[in-house]
Amino acid sequence: MKVLITGGAGYIGSTIASLLEDNGHTPIILDSLITGRREFTQGRIFYETDIADRAMVRRVFADHPDIYATIHCAALIVVPESVVRPYDYYYENVVKSMIFFKQLSDLGYPRVVFSSSAAIYDVVPGFMVTEESPLKPLSPYSRTKYMMEMVLKDFSHAYNLKAIALRYFNPIGADPKMRSGIHVQNPSHVLGKLVAVAMGAEPVFNLTGVNWPTRDGSGIRDYIHVWDLARAHLNAVERFDQVIAQAAEPETQYCVINLGTGKGVTVKELVAAFERVYGKPVPVSIQPPRPGDVAGAYANADKAERLLGWKAELPIEQGIADALKWGQIRETILDY
Repeated sequence: MKVLITGGAGYIGSTIASLLEDNGHTPIILDSLITGRREFTQGRIFYETDIADRAMVRRVFADHPDIYATIHCAALIVVPESVVRPYDYYYENVVKSMIFFKQLSDLGYPRVVFSSSAAIYDVVPGFMVTEESPLKPLSPYSRTKYMMEMVLKDFSHAYNLKAIALRYFNPIGADPKMRSGIHVQNPSHVLGKLVAVAMGAEPVFNLTGVNWPTRDGSGIRDYIHVWDLARAHLNAVERFDQVIAQAAEPETQYCVINLGTGKGVTVKELVAAFERVYGKPVPVSIQPPRPGDVAGAYANADKAERLLGWKAELPIEQGIADALKWGQIRETILDY
């Protein structure tokens, strides 16, 4: 089947595209390349355009009327940046997605798999969250994801849309075949920073926040290999109608599914695992939390196993090893 991937030239979107191809499907890439990489579109059907460009979106579906579903990954995603550039985040993530979702409905392409985020959850006792746990997005980035979910839910009630919102926890690693990985030169996420220190690009790893109410004071996360994350999207597309029939709320054609390992790992524990895989100690500097940081959460992923037939399989050590390997070859693939 053909699957449209917005943001398909990004880290996660390109990995999903590779997995779809490996399983006999055809990804159609739509990306503005504001943050995505042209190199990740090579050999694929690619439209360099914006999700809010109605004429180009019409052309995509006119060229490929047999598109089965849309995976919507396109978004700005850097939490600290969202704090200083909230207008850009609300405009790019929310306003443009509203335009895009309505056009999907108008054109008669109702199936949407949406890249949401676990950053919208409130901190709960024990830190494990289900899809019914309370929500409390604390940064402009996470609030855009929350708002996009609400828009999609309301649109699914009012218009010709059906949607599965996949709440990602913390993606790590790279395509195991090294076709793609983290592409930003100065990544803001924790494993990217550790790899940068290992590669000599940064002198020290800044551990931001050690006074959270966790077992060791550092933030707690659920680190999921990006290949496992991609597998969940494949299952969501292949089982789309079945999932909606089983799990959508009665008044809408919309449901939410957590994507995580079901295991909480603190940042200090991640650093220790990184040092084991890397084989050397990493210099660490304790710093205050960044704007928008939270203590964290990890997933209850039972719903994903029940509805998608999916659970995370790759250990955190493989995510670290793949990230290190990608860091070593990245500049041979990407032209900076």
